[in-house]
Amino acid sequence: MHPNPVLKKLGFSETDRVVILHADDIGMCQASLTAYADLVDFGLLSSAATMVPCGWFPAVAAYCREHPQADMGVHITLTCEWDMYRWGPLSTTDPASGLLDSEGYLPRTNREVREHGDSAAAGVEIEAQIVRALAAGVDATHIDSHMGSVFHSKFLPGYMQTGLKHRLPPFMLRWDENQIKKEHGMDDETAQAAARMIEILEEQGIPLFDHISGMPLDGEKPLELAQQKLSELQPGLSVFIIHPAHDTPELRAIARDWPARVADFQLFTSEKLRDFIREQGIRVIGYRPLRDLLRS
Repeated sequence: MHPNPVLKKLGFSETDRVVILHADDIGMCQASLTAYADLVDFGLLSSAATMVPCGWFPAVAAYCREHPQADMGVHITLTCEWDMYRWGPLSTTDPASGLLDSEGYLPRTNREVREHGDSAAAGVEIEAQIVRALAAGVDATHIDSHMGSVFHSKFLPGYMQTGLKHRLPPFMLRWDENQIKKEHGMDDETAQAAARMIEILEEQGIPLFDHISGMPLDGEKPLELAQQKLSELQPGLSVFIIHPAHDTPELRAIARDWPARVADFQLFTSEKLRDFIREQGIRVIGYRPLRDLLRS
């Protein structure tokens, strides 16, 4: 694929490695918000996204009102993966929407919501989450997707259209038909249509990403692993995703993967990692410049 036109618009060369260092799941629990606040103070993290249906979203909104420079997006949430900690959609209590499981909460898996979710109902829910965030005072910089659930033929058009309606860049990769089929298991016709949509979006000047990377939510997380993954970033525009949280009883009760989330926080408050990124010549930006491009 040809070089990403966003690079030139932002003043970079086509050989530059430009990355957004991004934190997911902010507001899922208190531990995610307090960790995010400390990461902002440390200064290495460049973006984050909040889960509007979750219980700690009001506190995230309060933080964003108090810190208007915060680069915070809306983490569109159509699933609720935990066993004992659950949340539901904002827009409906109707089981016919396919957005509720047998317990009355959002489905636990992508498979469930993609099999049963109604595309129109999902579009209404996406709109509701964005509107609530904006109404609460979050100066949203973008939208993306919890667990990648919207990246399916049923939900993708509504996700893209709703983001652009609010003049927010929707996270999307510049994948071709073969990459889409490999990553999302779409049939040939759907993958072809999705690839054509990506081409049209880029022709319209919508900022898109070349690469996605990040830290795993399992296993050990030594500094060397983060350094390896960052050193492997290719030229172009990338997003590097982490899931940081403080180590609290609440987090341990909710998330089986709590050690990985705590490790992400520790890694991205490391002076050694900050120095490594600088030495590598990696260019770190936030989502706000992409939103500015879209709005111009």
